[in-house]
Amino acid sequence: MIIVQSETLNIFSQTQTQGGLAMNIGLFTDTYFPQVSGVATSIKTLRDQLEKQGHQVYIFTTTDPNVERNVYERNVFRFSSIPFVSFTDRRIAVRGLFQAYQIAKELNLDIVHTQTEFSMGWIGKFVARNLEIPCLHTYHTMYEDYLHYVANGKILKPVHVKQATLAFCYHLTGVVAPSDRVLTTLTDYGVKTPIRIIPTGVNLHQYEQPDTADLRCELGYQPDTPVILSLSRLAYEKNIKESIAAMPRILAEVPNAQLLIVGDGPAKEDLEQQVKDAGLTDHISFTGQVNNNDVFRYYHMANVFLSSSDSESQGLTYIEAMAAGTKIVVMTSPYTDELLSKRTLGVTFKTEDEMVTNVVDYLKHGNEEQDPELLARKLAEISADTFGQRVIEFYQDAQASYEATHEDTPDFSD
Repeated sequence: MIIVQSETLNIFSQTQTQGGLAMNIGLFTDTYFPQVSGVATSIKTLRDQLEKQGHQVYIFTTTDPNVERNVYERNVFRFSSIPFVSFTDRRIAVRGLFQAYQIAKELNLDIVHTQTEFSMGWIGKFVARNLEIPCLHTYHTMYEDYLHYVANGKILKPVHVKQATLAFCYHLTGVVAPSDRVLTTLTDYGVKTPIRIIPTGVNLHQYEQPDTADLRCELGYQPDTPVILSLSRLAYEKNIKESIAAMPRILAEVPNAQLLIVGDGPAKEDLEQQVKDAGLTDHISFTGQVNNNDVFRYYHMANVFLSSSDSESQGLTYIEAMAAGTKIVVMTSPYTDELLSKRTLGVTFKTEDEMVTNVVDYLKHGNEEQDPELLARKLAEISADTFGQRVIEFYQDAQASYEATHEDTPDFSD
């Protein structure tokens, strides 16, 4: 069964855009709204930017129990799916290979851009191969950090991730790596496909919106309450338990501090129990999942954004916090160390001692540190506009490469 929720399958007539001819682009993904994740946010940002530049974008994705069959979604095609083993809030398509091909053929797709290495990713590769058009892929997830979800890591090993990645990346026209960490990983695996680093951008205009509602009041905080924000999927690899464990030491220095944990996921019950066992219910709150359009309000409301995760391929929430002008305290990595080049933006930590020291310092003195020019330069680099333009340039290079030869793909990576 396939659920077609697009107004038309008519071929989109090519028109001239600022950067060349308009393209018909198919994004193939297992994860899309209303699912909440960095991948879903990245895809929405990409779609918005491509359409802003005059391109036509179609989403090929899975069915979702939270989307009614008769609800209209513009240019979205959903294919029958089931929950993914050990990730029950994620979906895997169980049919739709030839239906997707027929739809893509009628839409006259110019580019296939896959966003998953699983079901819809393989369907996207099949479509591109049979339509004889370029297929690009974004490698979003560092799967070696997630092996514990399957039989506690007793079945799948890092070598299996390497083999699966090499199999999927074979015969692609190009791969988007959101960060240096992803590029290094893929290179170490032996991926030969041209790879280009293109960090996901943030819609800066959204973070310029005035917060007309008093979110602090809604959450029961005073205007001067020191608030630490943790915002992510509540998954075990995010290491939110480490942030909770550090709260008694933070409270010893800032007695009225509050930790607000925003999001939902498989670790939520265990995290709530950890808070109760530690006697921290007066200082740590859980909001559950919030509407994506309201996320910017939480960043604006907080004094500090805190993340103990060491599994991020990019860390989209870090960029969102930066866009909101909120100080950031996150686990060290090559990516975060480069992103947070000065303390006026945020800092990284290796140990709990460093985490506590930096959070306390920002809660007490964070407003004293400002560097508007540095922030403006950083935001220009991570803007959604920059992200969209880089992807479009990659598409154009991929088309030129594909037209030159179907067998040999020259290296046009940066």
